[in-house]
Amino acid sequence: MSERGMVAADQGNGNEAREPGQRPETGVEHLASAPLTVGGRAAAAGSRYAIVVAAFVGLLLVSNVVAVKLIAFGPFIVDGGVFLFPLVYVIGDVLAEVYGLKASRRAIFTAFVLSVLMSLTIWIVQLSPAAPGWEQQAAFESVLGFVPRIVAASLGAFLAGQLVNAWVLDRMRRRTAGRFLRTRLIGSTIVGQLVDTIVFCTIAFFGVLEGWDFLGYTALGYAIKVLAEVVLLPITTRVIARVRAAEARGAEAGSSR
Repeated sequence: MSERGMVAADQGNGNEAREPGQRPETGVEHLASAPLTVGGRAAAAGSRYAIVVAAFVGLLLVSNVVAVKLIAFGPFIVDGGVFLFPLVYVIGDVLAEVYGLKASRRAIFTAFVLSVLMSLTIWIVQLSPAAPGWEQQAAFESVLGFVPRIVAASLGAFLAGQLVNAWVLDRMRRRTAGRFLRTRLIGSTIVGQLVDTIVFCTIAFFGVLEGWDFLGYTALGYAIKVLAEVVLLPITTRVIARVRAAEARGAEAGSSR
């Protein structure tokens, strides 16, 4: 067969004409050179949004599980969520500051839905009959038992507090043209944590704690949350700067493709 006939045969088989000695294109090479999907382009560009949302949701779920244990620090009593829950607000600030209000709300509602799913799953497992020989039902109910009032308080407080925190931070960012980051973070924390604490304490303990006991518990919880976020402020600003810079580099890389 002549060289022209070989080229025609190659084209007839769906292969492009190649220089003599060039290796034929394999299926893997063809897939690698195929156009990326929308999600694939975002991942290739270096978008960190999915990672930030995963950290946001994961920290919330873990803190909700360990919050069942009460811990005594001298005369003060807090729950186990005190170690991780402040980081949920740190990541919430990153979402609102870097990705904007709409993307932040999407992450908040995702975390809320998964928290509801976790609570319902624990409740279903609690109600399910124990297998013969498994004698830990009482311990399971004691540690992870579904308490509707506490669950409702936790979910409601998270949703209200996070939405308000994101809205305040976004509004202040627009008003200040992106300046005064530390002031905006503290301001949104003061308002968001106030809503979070009032909603939780009211739903969970109003009528259980009365008078000054209720006010004292609420005030102490609020003060601890705000203080924790102020202490973590240098970390928050650094994470925001790093994520924003990474997303800027990813956007530049994506536009140059």
